[in-house]
Amino acid sequence: MKYIYSLVFISILLTSCGGDKKASLEDIIASNDLELLRKKKTELDASAQEISKQLKALETSIKELDPQEKIPLITTFAAKETIFNHFVELQGNVNTKQNLVIYPEFSGVLSRVYVKEGQKVSKGQILAKIDDGGLSQQLAQLKIQSDLAKTTFERQQRLWKQKIGSEIQFLQAKATYEAQLEATKQLQQQVGKTVVRAPFSGSIDDVITEQGSVVAPGQSMLFRIVNLDDMYIETDVPERYVSDIVKGKNVKVDFPVLGKEVDAKVRQAGNFINPANRTFKVEIALPNKDISIKPNLSAKLKINDYTNENAILIPQSIISENAEGQQYVYTITDKVENKAKVKREFIETGRTQGDYIEILSGIENGEEIIDEGARSVKDGQDVKILVVE
Repeated sequence: MKYIYSLVFISILLTSCGGDKKASLEDIIASNDLELLRKKKTELDASAQEISKQLKALETSIKELDPQEKIPLITTFAAKETIFNHFVELQGNVNTKQNLVIYPEFSGVLSRVYVKEGQKVSKGQILAKIDDGGLSQQLAQLKIQSDLAKTTFERQQRLWKQKIGSEIQFLQAKATYEAQLEATKQLQQQVGKTVVRAPFSGSIDDVITEQGSVVAPGQSMLFRIVNLDDMYIETDVPERYVSDIVKGKNVKVDFPVLGKEVDAKVRQAGNFINPANRTFKVEIALPNKDISIKPNLSAKLKINDYTNENAILIPQSIISENAEGQQYVYTITDKVENKAKVKREFIETGRTQGDYIEILSGIENGEEIIDEGARSVKDGQDVKILVVE
């Protein structure tokens, strides 16, 4: 660049003085005329000042046109403390503890079915009736015998209190009555098994066996009953999070199929590490007021495992690394209007979330960090800051 300036200076000097100035200058020097020499020097000084102005104008134009002479343009942002919530992303399935297939407890013909699919039922409601095969008549006879045994016992008891009759008669009447009561209770339990009742409140999801079919205990599936009020998600969490993911942690649950996201909490965190896959179970309570969430539905989970109330977050894309593995970013100093100098700051980073990373040290709150142009500047370089609207 200095070579270019010299050529420009000589060119302008020759142009201003003319091609025969060299001989004229030698004649003036040879004349030994002091006044003439001073006059010539004054003329040359004036020409030099004019040339200096022209050189400065040329230098400015060169800087504007030559990419090597341009001041880098950058954008900056101010580091601000904010709440940083880190989430562990996992997969899970929706479950409910009240999802049950009902089996009969008595063998016989399914004589009546009182419900249909989709019907809501309450706990204890009769769902179906199995033909008891004459047990009801036997129960009626036992009740008559029990009533007779009771009357005999009460009369014998009154006589015994009056010292009438023998003790053995009183004891036999008592034993007969108690035996009849036990037999009646036992038969009542058997007859009760012919009535199928809802074990909890919910909806009949499926009527599996139709009316008139022969059913057997533990073999014939009658109904599927589901309660969608108490839903939960179960997932396996890697053991390294065992001290971070505990009961009460916030969870964001996303259902891609439904296009729905809900906020939930960890209801239970397991204390057993599965040696096969080094994970522990986590159970997440799931609100389901609109009954849109169904059992076995897949869900994406974001479980909050770490929170920093005063975190500084920056884009990962502006972080550089030197040969020693040290991470650094560029900040600005000596800011005057839209001009500043670049300063390299070594940093220590923490956890990431998406495109941002937590800064543990090296950056102070309010410090201006170079964003766009961070990869094309150097420490100590002059830069021009663009204001982004």
